Amino acid sequence: MWIDRLLDEYDTRESAVNTASARYREPPVIETVDLTKKYGDFTALDQFTLKLEQGDVFGFIGPNGAGKTTTMRILATLLNPTWGEAYVAGHSIYTAPKEIRRLIGYMPDAFGVYEDLTVLEYLEFFAAAYRIRGPARRARCDELLDLVDLDFKRDAFANTLSRGQTQRLGLARVLLHDPQVLLLDEPASGLDPRARIDMRHLLKRLGGLGKTIMVSSHILPELADICNKIGIIDRGRLVVSAAVDDVMQQVRSQTVLHISVFGEPTAAAEALAGHELVDAVATNNGELVVTLKADEVDYSPLAAFLVERGIAIRSFKPEEITLETAFMRLTKGAVGE
Repeated sequence: MWIDRLLDEYDTRESAVNTASARYREPPVIETVDLTKKYGDFTALDQFTLKLEQGDVFGFIGPNGAGKTTTMRILATLLNPTWGEAYVAGHSIYTAPKEIRRLIGYMPDAFGVYEDLTVLEYLEFFAAAYRIRGPARRARCDELLDLVDLDFKRDAFANTLSRGQTQRLGLARVLLHDPQVLLLDEPASGLDPRARIDMRHLLKRLGGLGKTIMVSSHILPELADICNKIGIIDRGRLVVSAAVDDVMQQVRSQTVLHISVFGEPTAAAEALAGHELVDAVATNNGELVVTLKADEVDYSPLAAFLVERGIAIRSFKPEEITLETAFMRLTKGAVGE
């Protein structure tokens, strides 16, 4: 019947649309393929491959000189790689640098401010450079001063700000054109503890806006609670890139306990060394460091085991896995000399 033919035709068209949609799925917001940068015989970045989707807050971890700044400068189209490819929202760094610059906000680890401009004038100057005109320009500047908690400094000269306030002003500047991607190179570097906490809260707020953020740091705890993904880079190589929980699980191959007992720990150490759950026992400043055998996660029998032998327990706790622990374990021997 004609109705059956019509329904068949509709199903065919719908299938074709779904196939086309799958074929032309949105590309990753950031994608690098074998990105490499050499300076003579020195390799600053070695076959760096990464994918980040919209809304990812990516913590880029590594010691000074590991390749974090080089990566960000390449993504910001400020530095050409020796070879490899990089894309931002589907745009190649080679063929579409202008399009990429419209999409990103890049904040280097150090930048200057103009001495004869107030905080508000500084932002309005850059807003004009981004061709934000008329009442919209002042409104945008006011909005960002409120976001970074600098409204009370709007009439102060930019060069009189503290280090932390200058960092927040720099962050406001890169947000003026509402970029899709933020590349923040060690935004907490050189800040005092109070300013680092303020910066961390600000980055959390930005993450909630759905932007894709790459934020680098060598201060590992700064990134633990603001990122959903982390990448660990060492000597130009990406050692690991995964969700934070997955990295922690990868590191936690064996459970480690820290046990403190009343009195001399020798008897407790000898008793635990013979237990079927225990792989190794060490002593550190009078505290027992007990490593369980692989895949053993239930350590509750050990407390009862010690009590039954008349050993009084002062404290008994598993070792906390932090990003710092993850970095040290994952980079140990992962990159050759």
